Amino acid sequence: MKKYLQRLGGSLMLPVAVLPAAAILMGIGYWIDHDGWGSGNVFAAFLITAGDSILKNIPILFAVGAAIGLSREKDGAAALSGLVAYLVVTSMLSTNSVGLLTQTDPENVDMAFGQIQNAFIGILSGIIASIMYNRFSQVKLPDFLAFFSGKRLVPIMSAVAMLVASAVLFFVWPIVYGGLVAFGQSILDLGAAGAGIYGFFNRLLIPTGLHHALNAVFWFDTVGINDIGNFWSSTGEQGITGRYQAGFFPIMMFGLPAAALAMYHTAKTKRRKQAASLMLAAGFASFFTGVTEPLEFSFMFLAPALYVVHAALTGLSLFIAASFQWTAGFGFSAGLIDFVLSLRIPIANMPLMLLVQGLFFALIYYFLFRFLIRKFDLKTPGREDDEVVEEAETATGDDKFKSMAAKIYDGLGGKDNVRSIDNCATRLRVEVADMDKVDQKKIKSTGVPGINVVGKHNIQVIVGTSVQFVADEVKKLHKK
Repeated sequence: MKKYLQRLGGSLMLPVAVLPAAAILMGIGYWIDHDGWGSGNVFAAFLITAGDSILKNIPILFAVGAAIGLSREKDGAAALSGLVAYLVVTSMLSTNSVGLLTQTDPENVDMAFGQIQNAFIGILSGIIASIMYNRFSQVKLPDFLAFFSGKRLVPIMSAVAMLVASAVLFFVWPIVYGGLVAFGQSILDLGAAGAGIYGFFNRLLIPTGLHHALNAVFWFDTVGINDIGNFWSSTGEQGITGRYQAGFFPIMMFGLPAAALAMYHTAKTKRRKQAASLMLAAGFASFFTGVTEPLEFSFMFLAPALYVVHAALTGLSLFIAASFQWTAGFGFSAGLIDFVLSLRIPIANMPLMLLVQGLFFALIYYFLFRFLIRKFDLKTPGREDDEVVEEAETATGDDKFKSMAAKIYDGLGGKDNVRSIDNCATRLRVEVADMDKVDQKKIKSTGVPGINVVGKHNIQVIVGTSVQFVADEVKKLHKK
């Protein structure tokens, strides 16, 4: 299970890498035209629309990313199947479809179905699509159905599988969502402790997208709290209104960027540059705009225990801010932009103390993350099992990877022996028919740093960060 979660986390790195840029674009646009969200400024509207087009489609990106990353050959058919699976379940369980099915006015359909397009559904769709690909991509149908054989069968089977999943979710989803709303209502009378509990579960539920159920209770007018609306209209009680927002500022502006720095410093030496590019962009997005998904999704599946620690620290931050009645609010998210804008709101109470709190949380995040990562060898970005090693020195120029791939493929036994070819961040993963036909000396003659035999039919060739280009050339040879 641990290995599978790490594979899932790795498969989400591609879509996650896109999110920081989108968050920054949207944050800048929101900063330029905070009140109008682009209605008062064309340039702001352009930036907000560009960024939002990506951020609001995170579930689709995850569906495609998970399908590709978890499928054996990382084929385009798997990506298409992930998209098909997501479209089926979200269409089947949309408020209009559910209303038609139950003969209910869409406005009266359970509000849970209005939140069906979330990250959890996206990841679930990708997982199911990858299973369908691994199971059906090599299936040969009878001649009269031959056109739908192999990879063409995968999207069809993914759609069928998601029909079954939709039937299950039709009954399960409202119960889960409604339970979370009821839970949120039950902690309203706990004061600062309730704010802390809310903060903990808000982060803990991010991977599923169900945090929206809790947010609806505390941030909006679902049960009369309307913390965001009341703060920006400066109505309510000073020191109380905003308590379900304030504690996020120390986390998003200071804690998570410090965690990103800790993950960078603990990355393997040969992967530090790769980790730096992601951590820098994601950390800046968190600080400036308050969009934390790029950073959180970068480690929540690779090191789930560390993510639980992050959720607990978030809860602690909300508890502290609520206890001292330090308040600030946000319209977009708890980043620098909203913090500066919230300073002008009369009901804000000692908001500058949140910066002091943030500095302390930065120290806590940095040293605690660094300690836990090293102590328990947690697989944060740059520390995955597929660690980066020295690049092999082979041919130079345009033929470098072709020459290297040809020797490796020949050493693996060629077309008669190679069954399937895949790659991860640094390793070429190959399934062979007969391990005795593999010439390890020939493979090592290319200069690769190592070979790892896994079982009777699986072998890994450790190439380094250029593995994708070598894998592409090997696949070309295998298709000839």
